[in-house]
Amino acid sequence: MKTVMVHYKLKPESVADNEDLIKQVFIQLGRDKPAGMRYQVFKQADGVSFVHLSAFDNPAGNPLTQLESFKAFTAGIKDRCVEMPVTMELQQVGRYDHLA
Repeated sequence: MKTVMVHYKLKPESVADNEDLIKQVFIQLGRDKPAGMRYQVFKQADGVSFVHLSAFDNPAGNPLTQLESFKAFTAGIKDRCVEMPVTMELQQVGRYDHLA
């Protein structure tokens, strides 16, 4: 499974729009249910920095990038940011999922 992390910092006035666009991505994910992927988005304590984590099995690429809602999200990202997105691939060392 390939895991990718993206980090960026927004202009304060862009946070609400960014969150609305992210919500649309999750709505489409919930509707389309693409197989073999995980996706999480976190807002950091400063209120303007975001981290996206995406893990996927598809050797052809991340199914997330094919979603219309994700394309809409990425279309204006440069205008919303004060620090542009930085993408890095991560290699899992360990994992624990028991949340109950």
